Amino acid sequence: MKNNKNLLMMLSCSAALFAACNGNPKTTDSTAKDSTLVTTQLIPDSANFEADVQGQKVKLFTLKNTGGATVAITNYGGRLVSLLVPDKDGKPTDVILGYDSLKSYQKPKEPYFGAIIGRYGNRIAKGKFMLDGKAYQLDINDGVNTLHGGFNGFYGKVFSAKQLSASQLELTYVSKDGEGGYPGNLTATVVYTLSDDNSLKIEYKATTDKTTIVNLTNHAYFNLNGAGSPTITDNSIQINADAFLPVDTTLIPTGKLQPVKGTPFDFTAPKTIGKDIGTADEQLKNGKGYDHNFVLNKHTLTAPVATVKSTKTGITMEVFTDEPGLQFYSGNFLTGQTKDGKGGKAYPYRSAFCLETQHFPDAPNQPSFASTVLKPGQTYHTVTIYKFSK
Repeated sequence: MKNNKNLLMMLSCSAALFAACNGNPKTTDSTAKDSTLVTTQLIPDSANFEADVQGQKVKLFTLKNTGGATVAITNYGGRLVSLLVPDKDGKPTDVILGYDSLKSYQKPKEPYFGAIIGRYGNRIAKGKFMLDGKAYQLDINDGVNTLHGGFNGFYGKVFSAKQLSASQLELTYVSKDGEGGYPGNLTATVVYTLSDDNSLKIEYKATTDKTTIVNLTNHAYFNLNGAGSPTITDNSIQINADAFLPVDTTLIPTGKLQPVKGTPFDFTAPKTIGKDIGTADEQLKNGKGYDHNFVLNKHTLTAPVATVKSTKTGITMEVFTDEPGLQFYSGNFLTGQTKDGKGGKAYPYRSAFCLETQHFPDAPNQPSFASTVLKPGQTYHTVTIYKFSK
């Protein structure tokens, strides 16, 4: 009789429910539904990003692929808001820091979370440079220097947005002649593409009607343990660079290329971010940790220039770029004083890292560095890819 009851119970269960009745929840349908639900809960409410700013509509856009990744982007600053990729167990994990609403991105001294940086990524000494015999003065917004475009940087601008497909978003911004002190009307286009192999491609293009300087990048703050996890010092990193740029106390490059061998800046073999970060070293003191540009050995998009891994989640991120430099920043100025991150989380000291692909900082003032000059008739074009696997 007991066996008959068991047989009836088995027959009454559908094929999908049978595994759940026997304590195995890993069915195709339920897993897919659970994954979709988790993903939806991790993406901020799009209504919190709908607003009129600078006379234009701000929205939150979502990109999806067949590999289990989802990306949320706002056209305010062209910012990456969420980047969900599967961990070693297939669970969607948000690997970038950000906020749940547009309002938080507009607060004073916001740390450029996920933003497109322009016209010039990184620092320019004292905000001054010469171009075609003329002196230019930019906004001074970082001590005595200009950082990330100054007070009128792209991070605070509204881009025109066009969703090209479920996995591709095009953003365009026209920076007027004289904006932030930069010459020329610059038209910048950024295309985000989420591929099925869980690669996020960022393609930058720009043209100008007057000779100018340009150095675009993205300021995503990564934590492969998951956004809101308290540290990234246990993440392992490898950077394919035999030299880096030492900086002065205001974080302007000295102009020298210093070999990484025998220094805390040697990431030619994988090691944790925290392994040498506490070393008594003048450059670590100047940067309050790592905040330096690495001189990449190769940058052809055919091989990763950097690889980061988390043993906690099993997530690996590879970085590909055709840019000559990579700014590695270890989140030294994050404080965690407020709990206004996504999901009400705090973002404490060194709870994220940045890998900003770029030309070198202060290049307009350092002739030995690759030029960042863009002239009329030329097209600025560069590509960066962040590829995730488990």
